[in-house]
Amino acid sequence: MNPTSLATLLPGPQDMMIIFLVVLLLFGAKKIPELARGVGKGMNEFKKARDDFEREINSPAVTTQVVTPAAQPETPAMSREAELARKEEELKAREAALAVREAVGKEPRDHV
Repeated sequence: MNPTSLATLLPGPQDMMIIFLVVLLLFGAKKIPELARGVGKGMNEFKKARDDFEREINSPAVTTQVVTPAAQPETPAMSREAELARKEEELKAREAALAVREAVGKEPRDHV
């Protein structure tokens, strides 16, 4: 494509004014700053994500050491919290099962 054909594809100043007026009529003067702000925030988020992606691609690979829970000494407070959480889950499961049994056991009533 030569430069002259590219210039003919871009809108001129008159076209830009018409587009601006149509946008102004469609959205109103109060909504345009909000829309522009949203577009700006979206562009910033896109640039940040792109930069993070490029940084991650270009950075050397870093090896990480994963610590398993078995390797960590368990303190009495941690085991107590884990036990309480487990009991709470069991209680919720029992309550749910009881609610299902009650719902299944009830027969529909005719309200007159």
